[in-house]
Amino acid sequence: MNRRTLLLSAFAASLVAPVFAQDAADPVTFADILDAAETIAPLETVVISLNGEIVAERGYRGNSVDAPTNIKSASKSVVSALVGIAIDKGVLEGPDQRIAPLLGGDLPANPDPRIDDITIGHLLSMQAGLGRTSGANYGRWVASGNWVRAALAMPFDDEPGGSMLYSTGSTHLLSAILTRVSGRSTLELAREWLGPIDGFRIGGWDRDPQGIYLGGNQMAMSPRSLLAFGEVYRNGGETADGTRIVSTDWIERSWQQRTNSRFNGDGYGYGWFLRRIAGEDVVYGWGYGGQMLYIVPALELAVVMTSDENNPSARTGHRTDLHALLGRIIETARQAQG
Repeated sequence: MNRRTLLLSAFAASLVAPVFAQDAADPVTFADILDAAETIAPLETVVISLNGEIVAERGYRGNSVDAPTNIKSASKSVVSALVGIAIDKGVLEGPDQRIAPLLGGDLPANPDPRIDDITIGHLLSMQAGLGRTSGANYGRWVASGNWVRAALAMPFDDEPGGSMLYSTGSTHLLSAILTRVSGRSTLELAREWLGPIDGFRIGGWDRDPQGIYLGGNQMAMSPRSLLAFGEVYRNGGETADGTRIVSTDWIERSWQQRTNSRFNGDGYGYGWFLRRIAGEDVVYGWGYGGQMLYIVPALELAVVMTSDENNPSARTGHRTDLHALLGRIIETARQAQG
């Protein structure tokens, strides 16, 4: 058994072990890593892009990198981009704009006065202070007759601008705001504003009872399409041919840490988590089950991983396995760049 086989066997047996050493005479390749990653049972696809080029990709157990899949809450990063573009275009004023005047028809009859202090930025960073509509409250929220009203009627668990309260309702309010201010559906906006991205396509997207597309969940995209979206952020807001999609300023704002996740302690900006993995600063979108879009700016690396959408990824350790897999990809990317 040669050194590469031994290294891959060790990797497959223990994904959370330290990143393996690589022998310059027999380096482990991206393809080797993806071969070993097949042992991660919930994993369905991986796509790796380095310097704007796909260098390796794999579908496991009959899954394809070209087939639409539910990216779950990784779609919150897409909604964040739409908000940023709306600000760039003057459709919205900016992150400090207060939301109450934009959603006046759906405010509670006798609202808590703190609702007047909530801003677009608070919704983006999950710091609205309103009780969560995710987790144990999600089913009751989506069973309501009006998701916007139900999200706004949640009791305050913190002050606006306080601690992070991860809530899909907050992102859905952003979708409602985009729809009402522009007069167009969020899907229409996505198709126009993100449509110039080669390979980008939303294959399906759930709507609420009023027809507003669900901000931050139940969006179908192929892994390659999600990667194409991530590549624009990695490339400073432009497509490969130089078409400007989102401003560099918005990307910088989105990747600025504003709070910390109660789930794992990672930083959180505007729809993006922030973490150090294998010695590199990483920003990532994360969806239930293990739908991941990773960007490693210093290495010009973007990676998409999709997983079985029906099982949690945090408490099972699957998300930890995916972070470890990215760590091995990072090590190989460093080697590839010399």
